[in-house]
Amino acid sequence: MCGFSGYWQAGTADVGVASRMASAIAHRGPDDAGVWCDASAGLALAHRRLSILDLSPAGHQPMVSPCGRYVLVYNGEIYNHLDLRAELMEEGGAFDWRGHSDTETLLAALRHWGVQDALTRLNGMFAFALWDAAEQTLFLARDRVGEKPLYYGRSGESFLFGSELKALEAHPCWRGSVSRDALALYLRHSCVPAPLSIYQGIFKLSPAHFVAVRAHGADVGQPVCYWDMFQIAQQGTATSTAEPQALADELDALLNDAIKRRMTADVPLGAFLSGGYDSTTVAALMQAQSARPISTFTIGFHEQAYNEATHARAVAQYLGTEHSELYVTPEEAMAVIPKLPTIYDEPFSDSSQIPTYLVSKLARRTVTVALSGDGGDELFYGYSRYPKADALWQRIQVMPLSLRKLVSQCAMFAPAGMVESVMAYLPRRLRINQIGTRLPVLAQLLAQPSPEGLYQQLVSHWKTPDKVVLGGKEPDTIFLRPERLPPVGIREKFMLLDMLSYLPDDILVKMDRASMAVSLEARVPLLDHRLVEFAWRVPMQYKYRDGQGKWLLRQVLHRYVPRSLMERPKMGFGVPIEHWLRGPLRDWAAALLDEKRLSEEGFFNPLPISRMWAEHLNGKRDWHYYLWDILMFQAWWAEKRRRCVLE
Repeated sequence: MCGFSGYWQAGTADVGVASRMASAIAHRGPDDAGVWCDASAGLALAHRRLSILDLSPAGHQPMVSPCGRYVLVYNGEIYNHLDLRAELMEEGGAFDWRGHSDTETLLAALRHWGVQDALTRLNGMFAFALWDAAEQTLFLARDRVGEKPLYYGRSGESFLFGSELKALEAHPCWRGSVSRDALALYLRHSCVPAPLSIYQGIFKLSPAHFVAVRAHGADVGQPVCYWDMFQIAQQGTATSTAEPQALADELDALLNDAIKRRMTADVPLGAFLSGGYDSTTVAALMQAQSARPISTFTIGFHEQAYNEATHARAVAQYLGTEHSELYVTPEEAMAVIPKLPTIYDEPFSDSSQIPTYLVSKLARRTVTVALSGDGGDELFYGYSRYPKADALWQRIQVMPLSLRKLVSQCAMFAPAGMVESVMAYLPRRLRINQIGTRLPVLAQLLAQPSPEGLYQQLVSHWKTPDKVVLGGKEPDTIFLRPERLPPVGIREKFMLLDMLSYLPDDILVKMDRASMAVSLEARVPLLDHRLVEFAWRVPMQYKYRDGQGKWLLRQVLHRYVPRSLMERPKMGFGVPIEHWLRGPLRDWAAALLDEKRLSEEGFFNPLPISRMWAEHLNGKRDWHYYLWDILMFQAWWAEKRRRCVLE
């Protein structure tokens, strides 16, 4: 695991500038650093290395091909790199291997097969920049699911790129300006979805894409997709006919192979363990393949509503792992909050970012690599919101859209007090708690013309961000253009939307930044592309069965862990932000949400924010999701301004 950066401009390249860009992301690679420049071309590549495979200098980057034509900087792991080496040798290439690093294998594959063909052969998580001196072309590429980040764009006269935005910000030509359109998307999703970034003119390369850059970065081609999730979903659902026993056997074999490949390292490794199905599956199959107890790590909270540590401990005891757990006090958890704007270069407000950082920090005490269970919910219909959204859509679609919109408009303007009074006269079993405040949300759901639109509303934080962000207009997304989605079932569409947005833009961003902040490599075996393709071939009846999601995954896990140990309600991975905002975080939040401050900074309409803050404080309604979005932007903006003053 590493980090890289670089720039391309007319004129000469400066080693010192490239080195400063890489130093900004030294946490991603504390073990080694390197810079390569082509002064005549105006191109510089820089790298920071976290040594995982081949700890010798033979894995040093930037890496130049033996012929001198290609130069590579790369972040990630290629899990099938030894297979690729064998294939390259079989095809008769002249390869004088200097070491056994996957970087050398990747460079040889790109040189031998070309960028697009090589990408389709890779099994791994990665982002890279490849310079082709003969063609004077820079290639940027990202892995299939989006485990590793890659930003790029022009600032001033320079084309900048790197693993994190802070590397781009270290370039002297940096002129970052906040995109208010991206800010509107952030309020809806609690993150900035690719291909946008929080800055105008700076983009994230989307997962499963590569792009060719020419003419000193003035000519940036259209990103090319080399692994089409739409096609995989459509083809998979069209051929999903296998029987459950055969599917369970295939899943078992795929999981074991994916985990085995991700256990390859020249440094100590372990696994995150929450005690839920996904992390337990990873830990159980790791332990089944290990001759000694594996290391597992859990964060616990004294607040029982947020504590999974007891379940994780029971699983660890059954598996016989070498288990570490850390019970975190509110003070220790809140001490992470000032670090968040630096860890996340963009506003990011998934509050599970706090325990994710803490468990990464715990793991880094003893290991350099940790396997994570992320991805199981998106692949095997694990989120409770999936069946809820499906049931809701089945109920409302029987009503004509025109009538639904009329009812929605009436409900939107109904006085909350009057609605609460009417509800009081209904039988208790028909009453809806807090109907006065929940009615506008229900009204918005009722007016949605498609299941995709309904699902967007269910997963959105701010439902109408354009009314909050001053001068911002929310860009089109796949949620609002359902005609772009392949013809699959409604349930499959919900999972596909998460695979395209929530998973890469939230879950994987959270894991990458939190783990890399402490120089820990996190690997996600459930997102092996072969498992993703397999999951789309599993019929829905074997994903959701008897009122439970992840049915097929559960059948495999029960081969390794008793059913009785796993049968418990699903928990989120969060912290009690709503209580902290009324207590120990109140003064910090009040300063950031000050109405005068919001007005002067000019990003938000302060009125709805002030109303929410007042209602949250007096306990009238829990607005912490909405407020945390604003607070994380405000904290990020304050840190950005502080750095500008220091510079």
